[in-house]
Amino acid sequence: MKAKTDWDEFVRACKNCTGCGLAKNRNNVVIGRGTNLSAKIMLIGEGPGEQEDLTGQAFVGRAGKLLDLLMDALMFDPDDYYICNIVKCRPPGNREPLKEEAMACLPWLRYQVRCIKPEIIVCLGSTALKYIVDENVRITRVRGNWIERPGFFRIMPTYHPSAALRDPNKKEEMYDDMKKVREYLKELKKGIKLGS
Repeated sequence: MKAKTDWDEFVRACKNCTGCGLAKNRNNVVIGRGTNLSAKIMLIGEGPGEQEDLTGQAFVGRAGKLLDLLMDALMFDPDDYYICNIVKCRPPGNREPLKEEAMACLPWLRYQVRCIKPEIIVCLGSTALKYIVDENVRITRVRGNWIERPGFFRIMPTYHPSAALRDPNKKEEMYDDMKKVREYLKELKKGIKLGS
């Protein structure tokens, strides 16, 4: 099973990566979370936090619990999505990854996208948006609006769950954004691509 072998090699390579300074202080490389490597949705955050670094799993801290509640409330099946981050090692103090750290890690993320082939990418927060779409775009201006990448995938920018924890008003907007993702996913499952 070549695809599985390739993924296993990717995981091994990630775990041995020393491409930036974040490797020095990590407990674990956090590759992602999800069992379906053909998931239609890929949710991309910023980077692992303390709990993620300790467990080696993406989005298992407070922000992850909020994201899980949101996905459950909207009745997403866990097989529908895969969760990962721009960087795979925890930045000290949970700071935003430096540009050189993000650039060193982006080839790993690109591999995940090529391998999983999602039809929807959800950018969770401004850091993901910066490196997936454009460094000059602002999350407050584009969140909730589809960004098209014809022939590849659609991108839905929304707030990072940690931002929603800090500002409860963002929870409702995040919920509305993810409702749009759910509706598009339903269309994909029926074999209809919106806007095509």
